[in-house]
Formats: sequence, structure tokens, C-alpha cells
Amino acid sequence: MPSTLSQEARRAAVLGSPVAHSLSPVLHRAAYAELGLDGWTYDRYEVDERGLAGFLAGLGEREGSAGRWAGLSLTMPLKRAVIPLLDEISGTAASVEAVNTVVFTEDGRRTGDNTDIPGMIAALEERGIHTVESATVLGAGATASSALAALARICEGEVTAYVRSEERGREMRGWGERLGITVRTADWTRAAEGLRAPLVISTTPAGATDGLAQAVPASGGTLFDVLYDPWPTALAHSWNGAVIGGLDLLVHQAVLQVELMTGHRPAPLAAMRAAGEAELRARAG
Repeated sequence: MPSTLSQEARRAAVLGSPVAHSLSPVLHRAAYAELGLDGWTYDRYEVDERGLAGFLAGLGEREGSAGRWAGLSLTMPLKRAVIPLLDEISGTAASVEAVNTVVFTEDGRRTGDNTDIPGMIAALEERGIHTVESATVLGAGATASSALAALARICEGEVTAYVRSEERGREMRGWGERLGITVRTADWTRAAEGLRAPLVISTTPAGATDGLAQAVPASGGTLFDVLYDPWPTALAHSWNGAVIGGLDLLVHQAVLQVELMTGHRPAPLAAMRAAGEAELRARAG
């Protein structure tokens, strides 16, 4: 039976810059359709750090007949910029100083959370990976810190992060200390060595790992490449082992966002994944 929420108009959206490529509208709209939330809409808005405060301040003006705002998904470069504009954030978001989900409560409070970390763990668990002895992280950006937070929960040993500068290395070691996980850093020129780890998480932009494709070991562990477009990456295409792609991460973190924003649990994972796969095929076709 439809919930009371499904009879009321609600709004949600993804914000970021650039944001035109985002799959979030496809995933969230698929969830609303599956859940019978006929009055819910999900849009995308191009918003950078300078425009974020003004956008949030003007949300009320954008409601109108479309309904009250339920939540926002945030992509780069807004995940840290939004924190001072919120009333509270979850412990998960605080652990990496990154918010990718904003939920508006009934009393008007803005609460921030991070679904990237549990989404990454859920994607790994879906493939039967609950613990690993050691791991490699390729890259040192915001997604890399989320990867470390996920590994802090499942990695029993050392994590090696391959970075392009000592400054980035210090940042990653600092995140490791904060998250309670041992992080060793090495120069990016040695990244091929890290491909022999039981779990390799690539958090780099498109093309950054293409040069590593020829160094893939004959028998590899699991590669978790956070990119989903273009897919497969050269590294994923060459990998001799299990591969988890960025769509897996995107879907699992979106499932958690839908649950937080709508109150419906569980969110329809299968329908959301099917919608995402169909959209990527259409883009490639």
C-alpha cells in the first residue's frame, strides 16, 4: 500500500560542477517509480562552491507547486564546501570531512551524511569481500579518503597509497592516522607494484591509470575502479581477476540516499542498477 509520502509532492536534486553527466537523476527517478512515489521529482543543477550558499538560501523559492525539498545529492566540488552551511553532519561524514547527501528534516534542519563510504563497503560485500589482508589505493583525492574510511572497516593489514607528490602522501598518511588504519605511501611511478595487492581501489580520473594496464599481473585480486563513464577503463579491461566498477558504487550509495530522503527501506537496488546500465548503454550507443 502506498505510503503517505507517495501522495505528497517532494523535490530532490543533485548539485555539482560539472553535473550534466551525472547518473543520479536516472537512478533516483527509477527508485521513485518502483516505490510508487508519484509526486516526487529529481533534477540536476550546475552549482559551484561560490554559488552553493545562495542556492541553499533560495530553495524555498524553487518549491512552489513542485513540493517541499526532501534532500540533495552533492558531487564535486561541494562535498566539503557544504559542511559550514549545515546544522549537523553524521559521524561518517565527519570522519572524512565530506558530505554527499543533505536531508531536510520536517522541522527545517539541514543534516549532512556520507553514503559513499557505506556504499563502497556494500559494493564489496555484494561480491563476497568482507575482509582483506592488505590493499592498494591509487590516487589521493576526496574519493581516496572515502576509500580509506571503507578500508578502515574491512582491511586487517596495511594500505599502500600511490600518490604523485609528497604533499598528497602526507595527506593520505594523515587520513590513515585519523581513521585508525596504517597507510604507507609510495610514488606514483611505482604504482605497478601495488597491483599485486588482494584489493586495488582506483580513485583516479579518466585516463590516469591507462599506463598501468600493461603491468597487470597474470593472476590478480579484486580491482575496484570508481569510474563508470567511460567504461571499462583500460585497467579494468586488462584486469585478470574480479572487477567492481563505478556503477556499483554509484548505485549502492544512491540506494542509501533514497532511503535517507524517502524513509523507504529497502530502496529498489535492482531497478536502480538496471536503469543505470540502460542509460550507460544509451550514451555509448
